Amino acid sequence: MWEALRPFDPYRSVKAALGALVVGSVIITTLLIFVAMHSDTELRVITIFSVIASLLITQFVANGLTAPLDEMTDVTRAMANGDYTRRVRAAQRRDEFGDLASAFNRMAADLEAVDTHRKELVANVSHELRTPIAALRAVLENVVDGVSEADPETMRVALRQTQRLGRLVEQLLDLSRLDNGVVPLHARRFEVWPYLAGILKEASMAKGAESHSGAHTRKDVHLNLDVSPPELTAHADAERLHQVMANLIDNAVKHSPAHGRVTVRARRGDGSGSLELEVLDEGPGIPEAERHRVFERFNRGGLSPDGSADAGRRRPGPGSDGGTGLGLAIARWAVDLHGGRIRVAESPRGCRIKVSLPGPAPESKPATP
Repeated sequence: MWEALRPFDPYRSVKAALGALVVGSVIITTLLIFVAMHSDTELRVITIFSVIASLLITQFVANGLTAPLDEMTDVTRAMANGDYTRRVRAAQRRDEFGDLASAFNRMAADLEAVDTHRKELVANVSHELRTPIAALRAVLENVVDGVSEADPETMRVALRQTQRLGRLVEQLLDLSRLDNGVVPLHARRFEVWPYLAGILKEASMAKGAESHSGAHTRKDVHLNLDVSPPELTAHADAERLHQVMANLIDNAVKHSPAHGRVTVRARRGDGSGSLELEVLDEGPGIPEAERHRVFERFNRGGLSPDGSADAGRRRPGPGSDGGTGLGLAIARWAVDLHGGRIRVAESPRGCRIKVSLPGPAPESKPATP
């Protein structure tokens, strides 16, 4: 009933509501005294009626003012028991209690998001760890039971699963640093061409190493570098930028078609000392409706949590296991550390991911006397 009536909603302040209570009580008492003076009613009767009226008005106002606090108490108890879905309805009020209820609802929504993320993280990590562990266990059990010989081919299968576990652990460590915010930037100036050429060479060597160890390989994908002008320089943390480009190149290679091409471009940005980087592939691309999700954790670009491919999403190329879904999240984290921006840009073919890095902050000049 109090929520429907909301008698003091027009007031912007609780103090105004309390002032109205005092004024109302004084007016009622004055009217009753005026009635007593012009009638034969005894003063004690008027006093009793005045006290009763004041108590009723006070109770009416008190219920209207304390209802949000009672509701917050109930919601807080529900949150203590793990229910983060409840909200306080008093957020529609325009007084201090309305502001408090709005802030309370925002806090509840943040806690609900954190709790949901925690549950998803545990579920996704469990899923990612389960697959290579189960495969490694099967290989070792076959060797122990004598079903398979401990030949190089069998050991390569076990090594491949161990490497997958190692990559996942490294990415989870990077994710932990991301959440804790303990990674400083060590920016320096370097030449872009030899830097990117080294990253592409490492990517080619990694493909050759995987092929030699028996892992799925994409040696059919050609890597191309386009830097203009050739003497282009950048100012960034070389190690963190290496994480960005290595993850983007690896993602592009995985989603490339047979005998596809991955191109890495570097250009000057709009600002002084800024840098624009692009990684393009010739794969199926990313639907516009999914582009805002590609940098989320454990989003594996077309694979659902159970490992099946979702219709309309990007699918890995031949021979790819889909990855862990952490590479692009780590790339976004590293770009954010630089104060830059990473996004999926429009492309007539395949996927085009663009990275924009700002230039160095201008040095403040000493004040002249």
